[in-house]
Amino acid sequence: MPTVKFRCERDVLADALGSAGRAATNRTGTLPVLAGVRLEVVGDTLTITGTDLELTIRLTIEVGGERDGATVVPARLVGDIVKALPAGAVEVDLADSSAAGDGSSEMSISAGRSQFSVRPLSIDDYPAQSEPAADAVTLPAAAMADALRQVVRAASTDDARAVLTGVLLAAEDDGLRMVATDSYRLAVRDLPESSMLGSGQKVLIPGRALSELQRLMGNEESLMVRLGEREATFEAGSTRLSTRLIEGEFPNYRNLLPSSYPNLLTISKPAIIEAIRRVKILAQDSTPVRMTLGGDTVQLTAITQDVGNAVEEIDAQYEGAEMTVAFNPDYLLAGIDAIDADDVTLATMDPMKPAVLRGAGQDDYLYLLMPVRVP
Repeated sequence: MPTVKFRCERDVLADALGSAGRAATNRTGTLPVLAGVRLEVVGDTLTITGTDLELTIRLTIEVGGERDGATVVPARLVGDIVKALPAGAVEVDLADSSAAGDGSSEMSISAGRSQFSVRPLSIDDYPAQSEPAADAVTLPAAAMADALRQVVRAASTDDARAVLTGVLLAAEDDGLRMVATDSYRLAVRDLPESSMLGSGQKVLIPGRALSELQRLMGNEESLMVRLGEREATFEAGSTRLSTRLIEGEFPNYRNLLPSSYPNLLTISKPAIIEAIRRVKILAQDSTPVRMTLGGDTVQLTAITQDVGNAVEEIDAQYEGAEMTVAFNPDYLLAGIDAIDADDVTLATMDPMKPAVLRGAGQDDYLYLLMPVRVP
């Protein structure tokens, strides 16, 4: 029989419910209980778990435990209730009044003069959680978080090609390489000081899971990683994220990376970001932004038929042939934003070949972007 009772500060509980709830699902055709989060109190520790069977997020927080036990409650509903309560302590109480899942028990959630009651979901139907068996590798969290920020943005969100929704982690001679592509752009980040794979080993981890991992790492100093045959588990502080690995062969991205480019633009990162954002106002309905390269300036242009156009010119350094190359402005901005440098370089071969963005003087990260054909 489900039973649980504890007290916790509203903001702490709301954040924990929100984090675990991001792994819960409301998709039709799945088990209804997967729309819930599992709450388990042991002593003064509350463990909250959310899962959609592909991704699992589990975290623990300190509470004032009054009755040990476990239950499953609707993730979004309870999360919204707790966020809406007045600041201060929240009391959660599910009395031992009925058998699990018979629909007659109710969990009370109260704070101040506010009180809600919610019917729990069947705890018997909630998937059992197993402990990871693989050996742990500890990595610096800050470096991993930075690498994920740069790479995950290039992963596809289209499930039609599952391998492109993943981020490739591959062992290199001097460390770890992360790669993601959605076929329009490609992000590659090297972590020479980090190693979590055996020689020649590679795994494909869902981009969605790594995006959530970015959120969960916070200011933790270290990240513990366990790689199994079918699952990867990450632990940062009191939070654990587990995800199934993607099966399939990642595209051979190396063929897209020419050894040299004859044309090189160097430009201030803040200046180019602001300029793109301004001309992008006129880049409606997937209109590309054109970059006219030549001399000591670069001209950005957006032309939308029957709407108008925008033109801006900014200082730059350019070595190479004069040309006009066009890009999807959102993809271009995403690549520039990912770079940690004051100046950005754009290397090109010609207006129809992929261009490569890097931080000036930096070799550990590149963002390759396909141009858009324009008249």
